[in-house]
Amino acid sequence: MNPIDFSRVDLNLLKVFEALYEEGGAGRAGVRLHLTQSAVSAALARLRVLYADHLFERTGRGLRPTPRALELRPLIAQALDDCRQSLAASAQLSGQASRTLRLGLSDDYEVAIGGRLIQLVAAHMPGLRLIFRQTHSLVVSDMLMSREIDLSLTAGGTTSSTLGREVIGMAGYACVGDSRWLRDGPLPLEEYLRRGHLLVSAQGYVGVVDEALKARGASRRVHASTTHFAALPYLLVGSECIATLPQHAARALARASPLHWTECPLPLPRFAVELGWRKDSVRDAAIQRLKALVRQACEDPVHGLQGGTRAS
Repeated sequence: MNPIDFSRVDLNLLKVFEALYEEGGAGRAGVRLHLTQSAVSAALARLRVLYADHLFERTGRGLRPTPRALELRPLIAQALDDCRQSLAASAQLSGQASRTLRLGLSDDYEVAIGGRLIQLVAAHMPGLRLIFRQTHSLVVSDMLMSREIDLSLTAGGTTSSTLGREVIGMAGYACVGDSRWLRDGPLPLEEYLRRGHLLVSAQGYVGVVDEALKARGASRRVHASTTHFAALPYLLVGSECIATLPQHAARALARASPLHWTECPLPLPRFAVELGWRKDSVRDAAIQRLKALVRQACEDPVHGLQGGTRAS
């Protein structure tokens, strides 16, 4: 095998690899990179020759990375991150800083603090483009280690020795429903059990409420399930159903929609809110600054994880 002449390797191919890996299709990668689909396909052909592997296999839902591509992903991501950091450092010297960072979080946090975090980033990191990526505690470690995200905000899950974690708050639960049917004052447990429920769950079958009710020898009627808290205004308005969700998301949805929130009558365990990162990012000033802004957004007295009063 002839040795590779690295001086002749087009580093833009690595950006194509990254886009194909994250988008799962040549068409979507092309849109992201402002390239035609045929140009992306041609770049993939060159990557296959360069790495002597097929890299991506076609499935019914797009392109799936091969085992070799899975091995290459963190290495290529690190190389691209190093290049971006060097360019960002150069831009800072010229007063034209520009950077993209990816924050992984579930949409209860995105609904609650996303808007406030965007304001803070615009004020304190004006050269930063922030990307929100959906994640949860079961997959967040893998997403951090594979460099799909730079930081995470989840209810745990960052357990690898290569990851750092910090508990930045504790959160509890509340109920939301159509304001015409859910009034001020405590919701009696009897009415809570009588109402139909919408479940928000990654799996769609059982949640923390069902586990607490089972311990009491009780159950509830779940009419439907969804994976996204942000869908609740569209699913609950006009219905007598209620949903139980983290209180920070309940408050945010009530501020922005016809939903009303109230305390949950069922005692439920509180949970830790964790900020996670790769330990090798401790020297990255932009990531450290974004960590501080995420903490600030979570501590906001109105829009944060602890602030606010019961909606009227």
